[in-house]
Amino acid sequence: MEQSFYDQVFELVRLIPKGRVSSYGAIAKSLGAGGSARMVGYAMSNAGAAHPPIPAHRVVNSSGLLTGKFHFKTPELMQELLEAEGIKVKNDKVQNFKSLLWDPLLEL
Repeated sequence: MEQSFYDQVFELVRLIPKGRVSSYGAIAKSLGAGGSARMVGYAMSNAGAAHPPIPAHRVVNSSGLLTGKFHFKTPELMQELLEAEGIKVKNDKVQNFKSLLWDPLLEL
């Protein structure tokens, strides 16, 4: 049976290592859907019900902004989860974003 796009996104996001982040666009590109960053965002907004759990807090926009924070139980939770993994966040933006970026096309 063919996996849905959401399932492919979830599978990939589960591979993002602790202490690293990826972007909606990098995930879309690695799935052969380069122009579908927004669809990855839609998938992430549905990630809360997925099992096994998905570390959706590790997916940010292409500038490192926590654009998905309002899909968490509290708007602060995304930042708290990232900081618990040693990622510094300031003004809703991942600091040292380029060095923390996990690009599936380069890493897998």
